[in-house]
Amino acid sequence: MKKIISATLATVLALSMAACGSSNAGTTDSAATTAANNTNAESTAAASDTTYHVGVCQLVQHVALDAATQGFKDTLTAEFGDKVVFDEQNAQGDSNTCSTIINGFVSADVDLILANATPALQAAQAGTDTIPVLGTSVTEYGVALGIDGFTGTVGNNISGTSDLAPLDGQADMVKELFPDAKNVGLIYCTAEANSQYQVDTIKGYLEALGYTCTLYGFSDSNDLTSVATTAVSNSDVIYVPTDNTVASNAELLDNIARPAKVPVVCGEEGIAAGCGVATLSISYYDLGVATGKMAIKVLKGEANISEMPVEYAPQFTKKYNATIAADLGITIPSDYVAIEQ
Repeated sequence: MKKIISATLATVLALSMAACGSSNAGTTDSAATTAANNTNAESTAAASDTTYHVGVCQLVQHVALDAATQGFKDTLTAEFGDKVVFDEQNAQGDSNTCSTIINGFVSADVDLILANATPALQAAQAGTDTIPVLGTSVTEYGVALGIDGFTGTVGNNISGTSDLAPLDGQADMVKELFPDAKNVGLIYCTAEANSQYQVDTIKGYLEALGYTCTLYGFSDSNDLTSVATTAVSNSDVIYVPTDNTVASNAELLDNIARPAKVPVVCGEEGIAAGCGVATLSISYYDLGVATGKMAIKVLKGEANISEMPVEYAPQFTKKYNATIAADLGITIPSDYVAIEQ
């Protein structure tokens, strides 16, 4: 009997210890799972609490650049809400001020810089090689940044979007609207590298179409009146590229060209709205949206900016200024869209 009792007690004790061991193992596994879940939750919370500081340097205030900046900001705000903070500054057309603005962004250690227009991008290139920089409203990155044999990707810390419309298409527009014209004057700011690129390129296309072309360069807005007056006096048609200085002084050019009955064909819609008869243009707001989408990928670590090729507008539209066309007695083909004033 003693042996039976002893054996029974031993069995009960063993089962009891096994039950305790099983309970402890379950508790340990549960604690590990809870810790892992807590870590994931903390990581998610940290990610959701991240605030992105974005510096925006815009060369000058006018319709096209304003629209690009707005499209960029709207896109980032839609993605991050109040977790993105913009430091938006305008250089008022002064390249040196662009440099000052960019240096301020570098000192503040912003997470990303939007450089709106070529001088702003050039200032950003000189100001930092570590902070991601996205350009927009820049026509030709190779020209703007001094890259020989540019193949579409800047590398380092820079990428962005281009506002280059087909220059051969713009030359064809001149031929379509003014087939009997002889002399085309090309007005541009010599301080803007991309303006020089555009007039040099389209000059070749226009000459191939039989026009005689003359370049009329001006150094800044103070020279524009005299240069434009000379150009208008010697030309049947004026062409202006996507030039920021002309864009800021479109009314001045209109006051010279329209009374002289000399039509102006423009590189972008904003300028055409102020002084032009027609343009083959892009949506700058959509260009800003495309730049914003690139910025989201960079900020979220989903793309390496050094490997991101420059992006271009997907479509172009023939547009015309109904008021100026009517004043000059020009009949516009039916496939052109009127610019909203």
